[in-house]
Amino acid sequence: MLEEKINSDIKTAMLARDAKKLDALRAVKSVILLLKTSPEGYNDISETKALQKEVKKRKESAELYKSQNRLDLAEPELFQAGIIESYLPGQMGEVELSGIISKVISETGANSPSDMGKVMGAAIKQVAGKADGKMISDLVKKMLSK
Repeated sequence: MLEEKINSDIKTAMLARDAKKLDALRAVKSVILLLKTSPEGYNDISETKALQKEVKKRKESAELYKSQNRLDLAEPELFQAGIIESYLPGQMGEVELSGIISKVISETGANSPSDMGKVMGAAIKQVAGKADGKMISDLVKKMLSK
């Protein structure tokens, strides 16, 4: 279970006096605790979505800091994003994702960019947290515009 692994890794980071890693691990533990008390409940899917959201927030913050030439603030955000990503299930590659999307396109009968919503909904359900939403969107757009 992820929570047990996080707790173990927190102890290891504390013993190693690794403050940067400890901050990231505590953020993950905080997300898990919030999920446990949420009305939606705690399961693997909600856990994955929440961790992906945390990674996305940190990457967006880092980009904002970089655009303002604040590399001193961007670096810790990217470090934390990397630590949190290590607890996510493996992400699909573009080739594998393209195969799934083309299958979804043929199943839904989509043939133009106006059908993008239909394809996106079905594709996101099939990959369930194993691919980035932006990558899915870009591939669907590219495949439907051909």
